[in-house]
Amino acid sequence: MKVGLNKRKSFVLLLVLLLLFAVINNLQMINLFKISDDFYVSYEEINSVNEDKMFGNIVNLSLQEDEVKTGQEKSNEAEIVFKLFGFIPVKKVKVKLLPEEEVYVGGMPVGLTLQTEGAVVVSDTIVDSETASVTKNKFFKNGDLIKEINGKKIESLNDIDIALQDNKDKVNVLFQRNNDEKSIDIELIKDKNGNNKLGLWVRDDVSGVGTLTFVKKDSGEFGALGHAVTNNQNENVLPMVEGELFSCSLVNIEKGEKNKPGELRCVFVQKNKQGIITKNTKVGIYGILNVDETLVDQNRHARLGGRLSVKPGKAKIISSVSGISEEYDIEIIKTNFQSKCDDKSLVIKVTDKRLLELTGGIVQGMSGSPIMQNGKVVGAVTHVFVSDPTKGYGVYSDWMLEQMSE
Repeated sequence: MKVGLNKRKSFVLLLVLLLLFAVINNLQMINLFKISDDFYVSYEEINSVNEDKMFGNIVNLSLQEDEVKTGQEKSNEAEIVFKLFGFIPVKKVKVKLLPEEEVYVGGMPVGLTLQTEGAVVVSDTIVDSETASVTKNKFFKNGDLIKEINGKKIESLNDIDIALQDNKDKVNVLFQRNNDEKSIDIELIKDKNGNNKLGLWVRDDVSGVGTLTFVKKDSGEFGALGHAVTNNQNENVLPMVEGELFSCSLVNIEKGEKNKPGELRCVFVQKNKQGIITKNTKVGIYGILNVDETLVDQNRHARLGGRLSVKPGKAKIISSVSGISEEYDIEIIKTNFQSKCDDKSLVIKVTDKRLLELTGGIVQGMSGSPIMQNGKVVGAVTHVFVSDPTKGYGVYSDWMLEQMSE
């Protein structure tokens, strides 16, 4: 008995020593403990990771596929096992296999409108219509989302008027700020016709411009923007009821400078509707596009690449800032091993002289521009560095694919 127990202890101790040795001598190995479950990967990416020793010289990955069939459809899920020296498992993660089908590659500017789930406060002042006086309100901040008045759900500006009709002096307002709900009783004011008013500037929709990232060929499902539509006061995802996507025209480019982000000036007409928006998420907007020649270049298509295929080095972004869809050289400076969905997966730098001449680097409106590496769509541009417009962030395309599929 004691001999067997001692053997087990010795084996465990040996494993611990081997693991400690591995970590000390292979700093890259630490990254495997940062990686999340349920990301997308392909067979060739697993082979490439092992060849390039992404997680160190003594770590190999093996893919154990679990094919699930439902009727005529096939859904492939798998498990990646990280092994030391090819036989000691140290971590297992669940993954999904990337679709083999190609997608249409975006790069075209799009206009968008979202109807919010509530009314957004756009000014932190109270306006008295009778006296024309403007005062700072004590309760609300720009970006607060009014959700209920006296228990009645608010989905539009008209809902506010209806909720105020039957009240005389005060109402209870439930609103959201930075993902926290707050409730407050406030006094109403009267307009010149004697109607009850909150006295706040609010809106029930938002509009803006971004860039299309990719479109599925078979279904017309699209991903765009790469980051959330927010209320401009914080990074919180703006709750939405519905939205629409439009083709738009580039009329001017305000070049980016240090401490002064540039901007694509675009116009769109709401009769030129090209699709519907069904989701606003931390890593982009999603919906269904009417696939035609207006927004989609059907001659430009590629496969999606997973995060394990993205490496620091040369890459491209696709953009239509010149008036036509073109490729521009960039460098991927850093890739992050993310355990949670985030729109800052990559750090990139624009190196293409043509793009630098046109825009100064990355400007507002370019969010969603596809990032290409080794012929695959591996991400999308999301943010610009205010201190250096040639640099910015990108998001992995598999984060976007995951949000699209949920």
